[in-house]
Amino acid sequence: MARAADARDWARTGLRGIGNSLYTPFAGVDGEDIDWDAYRELVRYCVADLRHPMLWCTSGVAEFWSLSIAERKRLLEVAVEVGRAADSDLVVQACTAATSVQDCLELTRHAQEVGADIVYIQTPMMETHGGEGTLRFFRYIADRTDIALGMFNSPSSGYVLSAAESARIYDEIPAVCATKEGAFRPRNSRALHALAPDLVIWECDLLVYRAGWLREGIVGPAQLGTVGYLHETPQRPILSQYWELVYADRLGEAVEHARVTGMDRFEMEIGSWFTCYPGRPDYFTHWGGAFKYAAAVLGLPVGDHPDSRPPQAPLPAAAKAQIERAYRNLGLV
Repeated sequence: MARAADARDWARTGLRGIGNSLYTPFAGVDGEDIDWDAYRELVRYCVADLRHPMLWCTSGVAEFWSLSIAERKRLLEVAVEVGRAADSDLVVQACTAATSVQDCLELTRHAQEVGADIVYIQTPMMETHGGEGTLRFFRYIADRTDIALGMFNSPSSGYVLSAAESARIYDEIPAVCATKEGAFRPRNSRALHALAPDLVIWECDLLVYRAGWLREGIVGPAQLGTVGYLHETPQRPILSQYWELVYADRLGEAVEHARVTGMDRFEMEIGSWFTCYPGRPDYFTHWGGAFKYAAAVLGLPVGDHPDSRPPQAPLPAAAKAQIERAYRNLGLV
């Protein structure tokens, strides 16, 4: 675990590679339970089979908004236990986002106690008074914990920090060492790097990596929370091969690899089901049912209630057909 005082030194080398954001496999008539065996198998698959070096727990893909505090704690505990049994060097990242600062503090203290390496706090989802309110939220957590902290700038919050607001949090909270920039605003990430050059940035607009931003030091060599396990298999590790080419600054080969393997075509063919509900097309979402259907196509366990919990909607048949077709065209099934 990275202590607050050491967070920035640790982040420079500790955050590298694919960090898998884990879904939550539900069970029961209406998904009121969690299939713990399926979750353990997912963790083992990511760490032991795919050999990905990082996990990202209880975040958007996990549907944290629909989980109880007790469930979120147990999901992290199982990830640490099972993941570290497979790889003692595994980096475990925990998202402790909550509307209540007290709930966020409880989850952050728990993450510190059970051995998570870093905690990410998504910009609060309700009644956020801009960067000033978010800074106050971070300061409250940092003053009461001793663990590395990261920002998580997602449009699903309804409010995303500007470069200046993020840089101020970084300047005033020494434990903050990284940020997941999930709002598809590469210009903002570039501005943030100029203001906070030592902050480890992950930019969700992946074209910036092909543009040499890693070489320039604008972004870091880590996917801080993605679903890499849905983009390759142990028999065909095309995503891992792609990122190793990027990390080695062999960008031309990386681009050709993405074309030849079908990775680029797959991104177009699978569509926007992971992040867009058609009934609310202007809103960025983490559609749990879409992630779990993709996992089921790959043969991963998703529990006997594969849809999301409320307030998300069931995944429609058209989405399932499109997702399955994209995987078949990619050749992973």
